[in-house]
Amino acid sequence: QVQLVESGGGLVQPGGSLRLSCAASGIIYSINDMGWYRQAPGKQRELVALVTSGGAINYADSVKGRFTISRDNAKNTVSLQMNSLKPEDTAVYHCNAKVVTTSLRTLDAWGQGTLVTVSS
Repeated sequence: QVQLVESGGGLVQPGGSLRLSCAASGIIYSINDMGWYRQAPGKQRELVALVTSGGAINYADSVKGRFTISRDNAKNTVSLQMNSLKPEDTAVYHCNAKVVTTSLRTLDAWGQGTLVTVSS
């Protein structure tokens, strides 16, 4: 089994900052992509930011210049620093990892989600 545990969500005023963290554990041999997705009420889940095992990064246009994703391969963690938050960033944020298990199976692992609410 592979588990992803997220932390760091909460309520913040517009213009504020939050940092999300995600730690992967379990039968992990390696991890390819790690990223963050979000789902707002009544909307489909969308990619926020992704970082490959080699360090290449992709951001959604809506968060470029405001969010920063980082990854620690040694600790199997990924973080998302969110600055200049807007009400439209309100959503449940999910961590995702493309895991290769110790039996060399590939798994698409998801965290349980953490709620980010941007409101005055």
